[in-house]
Amino acid sequence: MGATKSAVDVGLEFEFEYHAMLKPPVEIGPCPYGTRRFYEAVGGEVTGERISGRVLSGGGDWILIGPDGWGRLDVRAQIQTADNAFIFMSYFGVLERNDAVRRATETGGGTDYEEHYFRTAPRLETGDARYAWLNQTLFVAQGRIYPGGDVQYRVFRVT
Repeated sequence: MGATKSAVDVGLEFEFEYHAMLKPPVEIGPCPYGTRRFYEAVGGEVTGERISGRVLSGGGDWILIGPDGWGRLDVRAQIQTADNAFIFMSYFGVLERNDAVRRATETGGGTDYEEHYFRTAPRLETGDARYAWLNQTLFVAQGRIYPGGDVQYRVFRVT
């Protein structure tokens, strides 16, 4: 079946950058489906033209590293915008745990976006009318390991 015009018109628009500061992982260890780790988010920053603010503590990533070496992300976070709205963000994603990622994890260094496949599909929710458009918008993101063990994402709105 060929692509339709509407499929060709789907695009991506940069929306914001998301940087989460993380505590060292809690090693839950080998579980039935892989190795589980928990990274607690303790802060961070969101910067964009329409959304800017800070990442609140209390969220985190319950990552599962499968026998294939890939990480499956399971993340929840809260954002407080600069104009005092609150946004809940959750996402699943995948992280290719290649040599660049292993090196960054072992040394506390970072990676570049192009060095690995690190993709997520964030879902944002809010009760604040100023940001109600978030509740009906699809997003995708490209991630990287930020120096010091944090993570950073470029988040795009699907048009």
